[in-house]
Amino acid sequence: MHIAMVSIPFPGHVNPSIEVIRELVARGHRVTYANDPSWAAIIESTGAEFRPCRSTLTGGNDGSDGDAIDQLTLFLDDAIAMLPQLREAYQDDRPDLFLYDIAGAPARLLAEQWGIPSMQLSPTFVAWDGYEQEMAPMVEAMRADPRGADYYRRFEQWLTENGSSVTDSMAFQGRPDRSLVLIPRAMQPNADRVDDKVYSFAGPILGERGDQGGWTRPADAENVLLVSLGSAFTEHPEFYRGCVEAFGGLPGWHVVLQIGKHVDPAVLGELPGNIEVHTWVPQLAILRQAQAFLTHAGMGGSVEGLYCGTPMLVAPQAVDQFGNADRLVELGVARRISTDLGAADLREAFLGLINDPDVRRTSAGISRELRESSGAAYAAALIENAAALTGR
Repeated sequence: MHIAMVSIPFPGHVNPSIEVIRELVARGHRVTYANDPSWAAIIESTGAEFRPCRSTLTGGNDGSDGDAIDQLTLFLDDAIAMLPQLREAYQDDRPDLFLYDIAGAPARLLAEQWGIPSMQLSPTFVAWDGYEQEMAPMVEAMRADPRGADYYRRFEQWLTENGSSVTDSMAFQGRPDRSLVLIPRAMQPNADRVDDKVYSFAGPILGERGDQGGWTRPADAENVLLVSLGSAFTEHPEFYRGCVEAFGGLPGWHVVLQIGKHVDPAVLGELPGNIEVHTWVPQLAILRQAQAFLTHAGMGGSVEGLYCGTPMLVAPQAVDQFGNADRLVELGVARRISTDLGAADLREAFLGLINDPDVRRTSAGISRELRESSGAAYAAALIENAAALTGR
């Protein structure tokens, strides 16, 4: 088959499915992948053919400075800009199946216009029976804001103008025809109310990610703590200074501190010998060697921490991170903190986490389960089966 994948230029939207793409290529399918040119090298490393569609989400425009309405508006603007590019890229080379990230709305539109089957690849949790009713108060509050009202009006007008059979924006994004869910079922809220005829759980699917580089553990490091608030909501210099104070000189611990692109390392002052600071790190490579993880609880990091069996301190910042943090605590692998914590309280919370044998035991058990029940081959087979059901 010719399978086309459509996504946006954010790690949390590309990394979860990259091994699925690699597996589909290995099975002999012709895979094309539409995304911003900044991701060309990573995508081409899978063997897929890259199709450039310039995104409006590059150049630091990641939505971290705004609220949920601002962020949704950025994604809508990008979708509107991507649709004509996507149509031009595939007009004379139409695929047998469109795969699309949750932010790849134009692919679902184009698939319907051309009569091509589509399947969503979700890097986060999905809708359950009753989801819309439970989310109604939040949606109504957003619609009451003039910015939110304009967002919903524009989205639904865009769908209508492009002949979509689904003109409700929430249903268009949250109710796909078929969805491959790239997280563990353990991270799915209300998993017992998810429609298994639509949603298939196959995650996490983690490869080596050699293109991101490696990390060498210092020879004298007894234990490793990774501190990372992800790639977007990272502008927290006071918190990073607190981490340096809390973990600096902590016996038996080496600390890798990722501070993001918005913070100057100089503001952290003189660093203790057991702390290394970076604007970006190959997260998975470090987690495979780490004994603890302080994370913002983005779905990507949460899943990677579960897979690696790494006890977590979770400090959610925005969007789905609060729910993810609560779920990790419920699973018994994490303790929730705030980035407002002072150094002494942060150190106390960390020591409480790592000295809890139940957390370590539960983390190791979930890691074993995930390694046995997920994989790229299983995900690729689900995609092939979905295409077969449509006669493609």
